Amino acid sequence: MSTFAFRLDAGVPPVNIEEWRQAARRKLPGLAWGYIDGGADDLVTKQACEDGFRRWRLRQRALTGTIAPDLSAMIGKTEISLPVALCPVGATGLVHWTGEPAVARAAEACGTRLMLSTAASYRAEEVADATHENHFFQLYPVGRRERIAALLDRVKAAGYSALFVTIDVQTVGNREDEKRWQFTLPWTVTPARALHMARHWRWVRDALKHKRLASAHHGDEARLRAQVKGTAAPTGKLTGALAEAEMSQKHMAKILIQSDMTWEDLVWIRDHWQGPLYVKGILDADDAARAVDEIGCEGVVVSNHGGRQLDRSPASIEALPAIAERIGSRGEVFLDGGVRRGSDVITALALGAKAVFIGRPYLYGLAAAGEQGVREVIELFRAEIARDLILMGCPTSKALDRDWLIPAP
Repeated sequence: MSTFAFRLDAGVPPVNIEEWRQAARRKLPGLAWGYIDGGADDLVTKQACEDGFRRWRLRQRALTGTIAPDLSAMIGKTEISLPVALCPVGATGLVHWTGEPAVARAAEACGTRLMLSTAASYRAEEVADATHENHFFQLYPVGRRERIAALLDRVKAAGYSALFVTIDVQTVGNREDEKRWQFTLPWTVTPARALHMARHWRWVRDALKHKRLASAHHGDEARLRAQVKGTAAPTGKLTGALAEAEMSQKHMAKILIQSDMTWEDLVWIRDHWQGPLYVKGILDADDAARAVDEIGCEGVVVSNHGGRQLDRSPASIEALPAIAERIGSRGEVFLDGGVRRGSDVITALALGAKAVFIGRPYLYGLAAAGEQGVREVIELFRAEIARDLILMGCPTSKALDRDWLIPAP
C-alpha cells in the first residue's frame, strides 16, 4: 500500500491537487480516467495550460499588516466568496454517480457556483431541485433554434442566473486517451477489461445501480437512434451499462458540434436570453471585443476547453493578458484551464481575470471522495489563495494587477 493510500485510509485528506489527482486515478477505471484527464493529440496545449502559470513570480511587499485578505468576487450579479467557480463537465456521473447535484451542493456550501453543462448526467431541473442557490448554465448551441429556445426557457424557469455559450467545439478534438479504450458498440467486456473492472468493483456497482454514466439530456434519444439502426442489444448488465454510456458519448460527439455556428447565431441567443450572457472558448482579443462590443455579451471566458480540442492552441493564461487589456474596462473576463494552485488563481487575477473556473481539480475530488471531496478541493484553493495574499502583503484579491507580478527569468 502506498504512503498516500495509507494517509487516505487514516482519514488525512490530500494536501494538494496533485494528490487529489492520484487518489482519483486509483478510484476510476481507465475509460473514466481517460475521459476526465486526457487531452488532444500530443497534450501540448493541456500541459502548456499548467506550465504557463510558472512563467510569473509573485511580488512580495513587506510590513503591510495584511492578516485576513478579502477573497470575494463577482460573476455577473452573483457574489462568490472566493474567485473560483466550477466549470461545466459533461456526464459527470461517469466520475461519481452523485454527479452534478453533489458538485453544485459542494459549490454553494463553499460560497461559489457551478456552471452546469448541457451534457450533464442530471437534468437542469434535477440539479436546481437539489440546491438552494441559483447556479449558471453552459449551452452548446446546436440543433434547431426551436430546440435551443425550449432548453433556454427550461433553464430560466429552473432559476439559472447566467448563460455561458461554448463556441470551441466545431468538431470533437482528437482525444487519444478515450480512443485507447476502443469505444465501439457493443462495448464488449474482454478478459483484460473484466480484470480491470474487477479492480474497480465499487465504481461498477454504482454504475449498475444508479445508471448515471451518460448524459441525461441525450441518453434516451441515443438509445432510440441505436434501436432504429438495428444495433444489437449488448448482453450482460455491465456490458449494457457501458454500451449505454458509450452510445450517449458517440451521440453527443455527433450533435454537440458547432461547425456551422456564426456570430448571427450568437445575436439570436442574446435576443432570446434575458440575463447575463458570456462566451466561453475565446482565445483571440478581436473575438472578445466583437462579443462584448457588437453582440452585447457581459464578458468572456478565456478557454481552450482544457486542452481537449485544438492541440497547440495558446494556453489560456497566455491568451489572457491581451484579451483583458482589450475588453477589461467594458466586459468581465474569466479564465479556465490549468489552474492547480492558489498561486495560479492569483496570477490569473493579476493578469486581468475577475475569477477563474476549475474543472479537473473538482473532478478529482468528486472521484476520490464524492461531494465532500469537491468541498475539500474548493477549500484547498481558498486556503492557498488567502495564505499567498498574506505572504505577498496584498489586502484583497480585487487589488491584484500586473504590478503584483514579476516575469520569471
